[in-house]
Amino acid sequence: MNIRTTVLLLCSSLAVSNALAEKRAIVPKEFAAGPGATGLPYSPGILIDGTLYVAGQVGRDLKTGQIPSDFESEVRNALDNAGLVLKAAGLGFEDAVAVQVYLTDMDLFPRMNAVYATYFKDPRPARTTVGVAKLVGPARIEITITARK
Repeated sequence: MNIRTTVLLLCSSLAVSNALAEKRAIVPKEFAAGPGATGLPYSPGILIDGTLYVAGQVGRDLKTGQIPSDFESEVRNALDNAGLVLKAAGLGFEDAVAVQVYLTDMDLFPRMNAVYATYFKDPRPARTTVGVAKLVGPARIEITITARK
């Protein structure tokens, strides 16, 4: 291999490396309009180096902006909202490697877990569940996901 070929290969490798390292906001179209629109100073997801970091998702219905009174519906909404971010990045629940669940009432854990298990199949991601005093508004659950192909 001559020096010119080596330099070209090195430049190509650096270009690919820089492209992978670019931080990109992931904002699903469903998050951009309606009463449930985020309008907040954060990105629903950040994709960098092939890893997606999904911001905490509560169980707010993106069409109505409301959090349902039924807890299982709230959990489904939170996971569905996170799923929209995953999908917008070209990923799915099967690509999740870590999940953090925040609950305002740890007595709700078994009910959350029953819904959660329908979204994540084996091998399930690593998970941390934490009891917290309060979340935004009337939310009882917030979920963050880290995913990678």
